[in-house]
Amino acid sequence: MRIAVTGSSGKLGRATVDRLRAEGHEVLGLDLAGSAGVGFTRVDLTDYGQTLDALLGVTARHRGLDALVHLAAIPVNGLVPDATTFHSNMAVSFNVFFAAHRAGIRTIVYASSITAAGFPFEDAPPYLPVDEQYTAANNTYALVKVMEAAMAGQLVRWAPEASFTALRFTNIVAAGDYGTFARAADPTYRRDLIGSYVDARDGALAVSLALRHARPGHEVFNIAAPDSGNAVPSAELAAAWFPGTPVREPLGEYESLFSTRKAQEVLGFRAEHLWRAEYVPE
Repeated sequence: MRIAVTGSSGKLGRATVDRLRAEGHEVLGLDLAGSAGVGFTRVDLTDYGQTLDALLGVTARHRGLDALVHLAAIPVNGLVPDATTFHSNMAVSFNVFFAAHRAGIRTIVYASSITAAGFPFEDAPPYLPVDEQYTAANNTYALVKVMEAAMAGQLVRWAPEASFTALRFTNIVAAGDYGTFARAADPTYRRDLIGSYVDARDGALAVSLALRHARPGHEVFNIAAPDSGNAVPSAELAAAWFPGTPVREPLGEYESLFSTRKAQEVLGFRAEHLWRAEYVPE
């Protein structure tokens, strides 16, 4: 397939481009950062004209796209003022989604986030493990993620053959980020992420599987490692962090409290890079 990847210079973007190319796809990276050349176009996605041109191929980088992977965003709250995070990320997502619609691209996989499911979990979720049915936005970054899903849900009404897949990624961990797991025995470690994490390479795997299993409509999948990033049993963490919150099913000893059952069953996703194997004590 010919696939455009926005945010191709980011942590998840780089891993995704590498994986898709290794699988034989023709990939066009789109980002503000990066060196222009074959397979990459520098584009300001807050500008609708630039976005539409890039997806239509006016830049002469391609002759039409089969799919779009949308990963570009200001990645967290706090890097810029809150309103700037909202206005920038919302404009980018609208421009990308609407330009894809106008360009006739009907397969879209986009990065949602654990922030749309209650991060930083100062309020207890209604049940554990947290699945895709629960939505709660607690900052402007998360608010964009919730609104992206609403927008995608309406765009598939406009084009019933379109496929939008939202991947609710938890915290993305690159190969060089595992040093923080030295704190895994601390019960406060990753409390705001309910213990979850996912390796960037496994995030890229999830993108690949979502493209492969794309079906008309809008679907949401949690994406995380199957295990907690803590060395404390998950049942103990659940009781300490959210006393009285119902646990809907028995937890494995170190099972993630951010459920990926749907992604496992529908996409065949299972993370391959787990912190116990990746972390090297100093």
